[in-house]
Amino acid sequence: MTFYLQSYPNNNLNLRQRPVRRVVRRLNGNDQRSLNVNIREEDDAYILSALVPGLKAEDLNIQVLDDVVRIEGEYKLDENQYLMQELPSGSFARTLRLPVPIEADSVEAKIADGILTLMLPKAESAKPKRISIKRK
Repeated sequence: MTFYLQSYPNNNLNLRQRPVRRVVRRLNGNDQRSLNVNIREEDDAYILSALVPGLKAEDLNIQVLDDVVRIEGEYKLDENQYLMQELPSGSFARTLRLPVPIEADSVEAKIADGILTLMLPKAESAKPKRISIKRK
């Protein structure tokens, strides 16, 4: 079940009279969210970017196996009472299958200004090979 909260600028109701609702996507009975990503392809690698505001490297778990990348993390729950709560909370996970195998030992990850960036180098077997033609 998904709840949506929309602000109405001309609503005369006091905010304190309305219950607070959070947007929650239920997956298999869990309150787990999916992570939105951007992926671009370069000659030798894929570059994956994702917004992870407020998270540190130790808050994330990144796994690479062949052509599958899995990113898991969790935003710590805040026990304060809010009139409106739109910042992310709870756990999230995202599993992606890329078109070619990835060189798992050479993957680089960094977090800067709330953006996770993964450099996923293509495996040698996935890179195009130039075939020379022998002359007789």
